[in-house]
Amino acid sequence: MGRSAVLLLIVAAGCASPPRSEVPPAPARTATATMAEDLHRDLFAFADDSMLGRSAETPNAARAARFIAAQLQAAGIAPAGDSGGYLQRVPLSRTFVRSASFTVTSPTGRTSLPFGSHLLPVPSLGEGLPLPVLEARGDLVFAGYGLSAPGFGRNDLAGLSLVDKIVVFVNDAPPGLDSARKAALRDPRALGDRLGAIMERHPAAIIVLFTGRQANELPALAAGLTDSSLRLQPSLEGPRVLPMVLFGSTKDAAALLPAGWPRNDRSRPLDGRSFAGKVDLVQDGVSTYNVVAVIPGSDSALAHSYVAFGAHLDHIGIQPAEHGDSIANGADDDGSGSMALIEMAKRAQREPHPRRSLLFVWHTGEELGLFGSEWFTSHPTVPLDSIVAQLNADMIGRNDPDSLYLIGPRSAPNGQSSVLGAVVDSVNQASSRPFLINRDWDAPSHPEQLYYRSDHYNYAKHGIPIVFFTTGLHPDYHKVTDSPDKIDYDKLSRVATLILQIGTAVANSPTRPLPAALLR
Repeated sequence: MGRSAVLLLIVAAGCASPPRSEVPPAPARTATATMAEDLHRDLFAFADDSMLGRSAETPNAARAARFIAAQLQAAGIAPAGDSGGYLQRVPLSRTFVRSASFTVTSPTGRTSLPFGSHLLPVPSLGEGLPLPVLEARGDLVFAGYGLSAPGFGRNDLAGLSLVDKIVVFVNDAPPGLDSARKAALRDPRALGDRLGAIMERHPAAIIVLFTGRQANELPALAAGLTDSSLRLQPSLEGPRVLPMVLFGSTKDAAALLPAGWPRNDRSRPLDGRSFAGKVDLVQDGVSTYNVVAVIPGSDSALAHSYVAFGAHLDHIGIQPAEHGDSIANGADDDGSGSMALIEMAKRAQREPHPRRSLLFVWHTGEELGLFGSEWFTSHPTVPLDSIVAQLNADMIGRNDPDSLYLIGPRSAPNGQSSVLGAVVDSVNQASSRPFLINRDWDAPSHPEQLYYRSDHYNYAKHGIPIVFFTTGLHPDYHKVTDSPDKIDYDKLSRVATLILQIGTAVANSPTRPLPAALLR
């Protein structure tokens, strides 16, 4: 389970090739083994020290993915990843600024604007868009607040020649606007509108100056541009045809602002002043892997729709040593969910198949920022709108034997998971030993923010009904002490059985588990 949802301003993607290592043999299963015994055997292997904590950016996560694929292959469960295999490549990359220089030249001399403390380059504006250039020079033009859309009482771009110029504007609301229009301008989408309108005038570069809280966030963005943290990113290799885009703060930008600002916010050329900027980027790619498998449905009319089951195969790798142990085994987080999904898939394969197909996805990169589920939902191996529900299992093997937390039926927007939540309650109550359902965390406003912290969230964002199953946090969370000997395997088996029963009930229903108002 990830600590928090991460807001990434700049994204790009890597392009490494798949690992060539052979899939290791799956552990043998005895004919009389129970699910709890199988879970015990597999989790001790999956969360063994030899896996070195399964951190997504290392070969150990790829080994974990191949371990899961071997189990599926041995059970005869069909692959549903890339190119007819079990693995789906998830490209990550490290992109950082190796060097940058920004200079303003005026009649009184040259002023250097340091990277990070004064100006930040934006290497990419988003997946699928052309890339900004990394070198630009030209005369400076101040474009006020960058407003040109009707309804704001001014057009800051009117009468300005912007072709091949360096255009500066302030990303804020001008004085005199009512609160509704100020709020509209401070919405992040408004920045994109302003940038788009200016780009249509073909400047050489655009410098956006922030104020207030947004300006205070720039140091954190600067740190992100200079470190080598892994991110799920669109490729930074491609034609660079857009203007250079730079972010800065008004408090550090006297050389970029006209005399008399903010009292005089009139758009105008900054006569006698020119700007030159150059950015040198470094990018390297790392590939990690989701594992995807499918059990075909039995109903020809419904088999092309899916109930998805999810867990995450990665953990946090090597940590500072505690009592001589530095390997975070991640037995509960989320070895418990990953091994439970294997057993659920094996059982579903042996039993009569439900009407809809069952899709099993072991996501990678959850601990880095839900990267595997973000990639799968944006590059699905089945049509995303054919997934009628997603059941996420993350940390399901600890704490009180009869307690189970549900997140989603109340947290997801527009009540989209409320019907699915009712199915969960119905199936649970019909079981021979129902769990005591704890709903304390099922609120997006809860301080722990658990609704945003596991892979179900990326499915929910696309309107898919979700339920997140967990048995809760404990003192070993994200520590080297999260070991397989602390798992309650009978409880883990019961949770896995319940989730499979819920998924089967949804898969046999002729309708999607959505409120009537949301059914299409």
